[in-house]
Amino acid sequence: MGKRRKPSPPSRARMAVVTTAVAGGAVFSAGPALAEPAPALNSVKEQVDQLNEEAEQSIERYNGFQEKQRRLQGEAGRIQEKVARGQEEMNQLRTQLGAIAAEQYRTGGIDPSVQLMLSSDPGSYLDRAAAQNQVVDSQTALLKQARNDQRRLDQDRTEATAMLAQLDSVGTALAEEKKKVQDRLAQAQALLNKLSAGDRARVNAQDAAARASRAAERPAFTGPATGRAAAAVQFAYAQLGKPYVWSATGPNGFDCSGLTGAAWRAADVRLPRISQDQWNAGQRISRADLQPGDLVFFYPDLHHVGLYIGDGKMIHAPRTGKNVEVLPISAMPYVGGVRP
Repeated sequence: MGKRRKPSPPSRARMAVVTTAVAGGAVFSAGPALAEPAPALNSVKEQVDQLNEEAEQSIERYNGFQEKQRRLQGEAGRIQEKVARGQEEMNQLRTQLGAIAAEQYRTGGIDPSVQLMLSSDPGSYLDRAAAQNQVVDSQTALLKQARNDQRRLDQDRTEATAMLAQLDSVGTALAEEKKKVQDRLAQAQALLNKLSAGDRARVNAQDAAARASRAAERPAFTGPATGRAAAAVQFAYAQLGKPYVWSATGPNGFDCSGLTGAAWRAADVRLPRISQDQWNAGQRISRADLQPGDLVFFYPDLHHVGLYIGDGKMIHAPRTGKNVEVLPISAMPYVGGVRP
């Protein structure tokens, strides 16, 4: 085996180069770090508004899934109770048939029709027994009732199974939509967190149009509307300044359709939960014919709704981070009006 050669010591020139490079690196790293430039306020506001608008679209879908889930839960509960009652009735019929069988056994043997009924699927029993001429007149009514009850019970069980599967599907969609809302709101908050406290407040401040209209706000509505419309607007005025809370219907916070629904509920009128369904909850009204109390809708997909109060203005719940406010309807892409 050959001898290993010792590595030759570095030359003076090489040492000088390394030393210079290290020193240069040390000088560079010791210098001040370049700060990340602060994001432009207008850019952040635009992005936050866009994310909140997308969140509101998801919120209305979430509200729709939530409403459907509540309805399906009620229907599933009713059908399950029906299945339980049907099973109890079938058990009682089987008890009666068992008593007949016991009596027949004591008097010489069980009638084949009763034996067949007790030992087979009641749903197919009568057809089989009739084919075998095994049904006697004294038992026909009881056996027909058992057969019909079993058929109804089987149908109810099938309906309950389908409804529970649909409920599971809606629950999955609800969870997915909730995550979309939370993700968008989290993105918006992450953008806001890059700003100073003062700039965050400016981004979340009520719109200039809302601030300009605040001087005209009144504690109660005294306009031309009467009856239910006036009651709805009076309720909306009483909510001014309360926070936007997504998927909320009051009393401490509201989303857009939660506010309009609560306002008309105070006037003894029930509106659907989501804005798109509220669009179909009354008479369409032209912009020129709007009156206080009418619902006003925005964006092509109708994901935002407010309550018209006259003079080209509405009360609405704007978005996360803001409060219920008065705003001109011209401040948003207007689609149409509906009179409940």
